[in-house]
Amino acid sequence: MKRIFLTTVVSLLVLAVNAADSGKAVPIFDGKTFKGWDGDTNKTWRIEDGAFVGGSFKATVPENEFIATTRSFTNFVLRLKFKLTGTEGFINGGVQIRSERTKNPPNEMSGYQVDMGDPEWWGCIYDESRRNKVMAKSDIKEVNKVLKRGDWNEYVIRAEGKRIRAWINGLPTVDYTEADDAIPQFGRIGLQVHGGGKTEAWYKDITIEELP
Repeated sequence: MKRIFLTTVVSLLVLAVNAADSGKAVPIFDGKTFKGWDGDTNKTWRIEDGAFVGGSFKATVPENEFIATTRSFTNFVLRLKFKLTGTEGFINGGVQIRSERTKNPPNEMSGYQVDMGDPEWWGCIYDESRRNKVMAKSDIKEVNKVLKRGDWNEYVIRAEGKRIRAWINGLPTVDYTEADDAIPQFGRIGLQVHGGGKTEAWYKDITIEELP
């Protein structure tokens, strides 16, 4: 009887912990307004079907554009759904984390980008407008097994201390630990539509769970 009681108590505690953990994630985009975000909302970015949409098929996006949170985050689990489509040119987007706006050009962002796009950008970590190189590369052969091109996919991005991990549709793509102590481990979250293509980058269901 005592063993059964203890097992029941442990099971209830596990359920309580899981419930508490799942309750920590909060939406940072309401699906209707740009509240809490900034960017070129006059020309580049719009809200459609509960999603941020950057770019269009009618004209080439002239340069990189970002919609970004107005506040910064340090340690977190970020979840969002994304869809990348295009008709010509460079079809690319990405999720900025621990990033800041640059002064010149003011529409650019500097910091880590969890990348999106062919041929092999999906799931990589690129250092946007800072070191300008891939810091961690995904295995595109594995990514191709789960990626739904032209349709909705899910990113989960976990930033904790100097470690950054990412998943596409449940598949781990990168596990990167920053070696440079001078690189800030806090900043804004941004969503990119890359310049150079007739393309649309869609982002929705954006939630964040802040970690200690």
